[in-house]
Amino acid sequence: MRYFVKRVVHAAVTLVSVTTITFALFRLMPGNPAQAMRAQFEADMEAGGGTADPEVLDAMVEQHIGFNPDQPWYIQYVEYLRDIILYQDFGQSYFYNEAVFDILFTAMPWSIFISVYGLALGYTTNILLGAAMAYKEGSRFDNYATVLATFLNSVPYYVGAILFLAFFGYELGLFPTGGRYNTDLQTGLNVRFMASISYHAVLPVMSSFIVGFGGGALSMRGNSIRILGEDYLRVARLRGISSTRIATRYVARNAILPLYTQMMIGIATVFSSSVLLEFIFTYPGVGWYTYDAVMRRDYPLLMGSFLFFTIVTLIGILIAEFTYGLVDPRIGSGDHSESY
Repeated sequence: MRYFVKRVVHAAVTLVSVTTITFALFRLMPGNPAQAMRAQFEADMEAGGGTADPEVLDAMVEQHIGFNPDQPWYIQYVEYLRDIILYQDFGQSYFYNEAVFDILFTAMPWSIFISVYGLALGYTTNILLGAAMAYKEGSRFDNYATVLATFLNSVPYYVGAILFLAFFGYELGLFPTGGRYNTDLQTGLNVRFMASISYHAVLPVMSSFIVGFGGGALSMRGNSIRILGEDYLRVARLRGISSTRIATRYVARNAILPLYTQMMIGIATVFSSSVLLEFIFTYPGVGWYTYDAVMRRDYPLLMGSFLFFTIVTLIGILIAEFTYGLVDPRIGSGDHSESY
């Protein structure tokens, strides 16, 4: 129990540290959020023919950014943490004029949808392909598959996304080039709407698939080949255990273990890659709003997005740490258990 509490405390300290550094950098860098918002509000009011009253501008800045810009940054930080912990208030997006929490909470399921499916598809293919490559070690199939896996592992996900969009979206017109679903359909749990969601997610999911594919297949191949040379497999064959049971219970189960931690931590990689991925496909998830916040200098929304990615990363690491002992009972769990 003490071990689990210790790991959670470490994760909490990491989260607070990242939040503190990010908050301080946003406030201390030239052109801080308060100045940027004030200039934007002033330009908008003058463009509409109004007068930019300094008191009105100060009130608008404080309302949207969630802190008093005249206070020291450390006081602003304490109040920011207080609002998050007690009221789940991450501030208000000054561009969308909505609460940051509401925006991210609405966008989160869509990012999870395309990211998790892409990751699951990638690692499932990795396991199957890597096992087949190890079984056919030295064959023509193994050589060709190794070249393919190495090539795909070196292709950046955004390059794959652009190619998918250009070829399957614009050239062939087989899939939509943007959006999460057909806005003309009635939303809800009906067949047409759910089919539209799946149809619009094909290209983003295939691009996420590239993130998790390639390197895992090579790792699975190497692990399987190493295990195939172990003495206990020779003993299993001498005992007359069937090849199917040896392949599934001995080889695959042990070879897949190193990929487990890689997959759990890879969840954070997939979510972080969604920033460009969702922008390319105009898919309004957390990544799309993060990119939009950077372009529009929407600091409250950007800060909330960074917190989201940090939390997802820490959750992935904690899940890998806490469950690795269940996946591989040989390592146990406790102070001597390390999965990353």
